[in-house]
Amino acid sequence: ALKFSWDQNTEQFCKILKKFDNTDPLTYPSDPEQTRILPNINNSYQMCEKLVLDTTYPGIKFDKNGISSHYWDYQDNIKDKWKVNQDRTFELEKIVEEIKKKGSGKKFDCILGLSGGADSSYMLHTIVKKFDLKPLVFHVDGGWNSEIAVSNIKNLVEKLGLDLFTEVINWEEMKDFQLAMFKSGVPHIDIPQDMAFIAVLYKFAKKYNIPYILNGGNISTECVQRPLDIIYWGTDMRHIKDIIKKFSNNEMKTFPFSSAFYHKIYLRYFKNIKVIKPLNYINYIKKDAMNLLSNLYDWKPYPQKHFESRFTRFFEGYWLPTRFGFDMRKVDLSSLILTGQMTRDQAIEELKKPPYDVDLIDQDFHYIAKKLNIDSSELKKFHEMPKKYWMDYKNLNYIFKISEKILQLISETRRGGSF
Repeated sequence: ALKFSWDQNTEQFCKILKKFDNTDPLTYPSDPEQTRILPNINNSYQMCEKLVLDTTYPGIKFDKNGISSHYWDYQDNIKDKWKVNQDRTFELEKIVEEIKKKGSGKKFDCILGLSGGADSSYMLHTIVKKFDLKPLVFHVDGGWNSEIAVSNIKNLVEKLGLDLFTEVINWEEMKDFQLAMFKSGVPHIDIPQDMAFIAVLYKFAKKYNIPYILNGGNISTECVQRPLDIIYWGTDMRHIKDIIKKFSNNEMKTFPFSSAFYHKIYLRYFKNIKVIKPLNYINYIKKDAMNLLSNLYDWKPYPQKHFESRFTRFFEGYWLPTRFGFDMRKVDLSSLILTGQMTRDQAIEELKKPPYDVDLIDQDFHYIAKKLNIDSSELKKFHEMPKKYWMDYKNLNYIFKISEKILQLISETRRGGSF
C-alpha cells in the first residue's frame, strides 16, 4: 500500500468509504489486472516535483530530477500555443468576422453546447457580449443534470436573451447503455453522456446548416491529458458496440451514437464544419471567469471540474478513486499549476480535502442505483467485480492513435480537446 499524508477530514472520508464499501481507499489497487495497466505500482511511490501527478497516473515517467513527462510535454509542445500574456484577440476577431459573414441573414451563425460548467458558460458570455455572435445554444438532457447546472443554464440564457434548444435522450436507452458500461467493468463508464453530447452537437450543426462549432475546450484548464487507460476514446464505436452487445438487450434505436471518423474527418474535412475554441484566444483565467459569471448571472460554482452532472460527480469523485485508485483532481490541478493559476503547494493542500462531500456519498450511491432501476447491492457488486479495461474488448485504439498523430500534424489537435 502507498502511504500518503492525510488531514483529519480526509481520514474521516476514508473511514466512511471503508464502512460503506467494505474497501480501504488508503490502499492502492494491487490486483494483476491493475498491475498490467499501471506498471509503476510495484515501484516506490513518487510524485512529480513540479506537478501533483504521481504514480497513480498510468504510464507516467520521471526524469532523474523527479520531474514528470507531462511537465516536459507542456514545456516542449504546449506552452507556446497558450499565449495568455499575448493579445490574441485580433486572431479571434478575424475568425468572428468570417463567422458573421457566412452567417449573414441567418438566425444562427454558430452553435454552442451549454453544460452549465465554467468553460462553456464563460465562452457563451464572451462570444455574445464581446463579439455579438448569434449562437444556437443547445443542451443535452441525459437524465443526470444537477440542480446547480439547471439553474446556471437557465440564468445564462435568460439574462443573455437567448433561446435554449434541449435534446432529451431516451431514458430507457441511456439507462441500458449506462448499465452496460457498469457491467463491463471498465473505468470509462461516463461515455454515454459524452457520446450523447457530441452526437447531438453535430446533429444540430448539420440540421441547421451551421458550419462553425464553438467548443469550450481550452489549454488553460485542460493542458494535461486524462490517462487513456482510465478515460478511453469516447467515440470508438467498435468498442462501444462490443460492450453493448455483451451486456445489453436494448436495440438502441434512437440513441445518438456518433463515430469519431464521422465527425472528426467526414464532417470536418468533407463538409467543412469547423471547430473553434475561443477560450484559447483570450486571457482565460478560471477563477476570474467564475467570479464574473457569479456577479453577472448568479452562476454557482461546482466542487470540482465537470461536476455539473450528478453522474460525473459520482464517477470522478467516488467511483474512480475507490475502484481504480485514481483521483482526477490531480490532472485538473496540474493543468492549473502549469498555466500559473495555482501553486503546487496549494494543489497539495487541495488534495488533502476529500474528493467528494462525505454527506453525499450514501445519498448519491442510492440515487444512482434507483435511477438505473437496480438495487444498491447490485451497484456495489459492480464496484467490487474484477477490473476490466479497453483492451479487454474489441477496439480501434491502434487506428485512433495513428489518426491522432495525423490530425496533430494537420490541425495541431490532440486527444482531450484542449487545442
